[in-house]
Amino acid sequence: MLHITEVRVIPDNERYLLALQFSNGQSGRVDLTDDLHGPIFGPLYQRGLFSEAKLHPLFHTVTWPNGADLAPEYLMDLLQRQQGHAA
Repeated sequence: MLHITEVRVIPDNERYLLALQFSNGQSGRVDLTDDLHGPIFGPLYQRGLFSEAKLHPLFHTVTWPNGADLAPEYLMDLLQRQQGHAA
């Protein structure tokens, strides 16, 4: 089962970036700029809220205080697509 083991917000004035480490040893930077839509994820365009991304201690995924969370599998797929690899 895939887990996120580390998450860090990368400061950027134009993009919404996370540095991630996965339990399978892969790591990289994901750009969420074009993926933050709807009532749960839309508020993450507020830089202060986005910067509060944390690793959930039980579910091992990225969470925010407003209840938004992203599954490790989704983030891995996004990382691979952004790096130009097949999922």
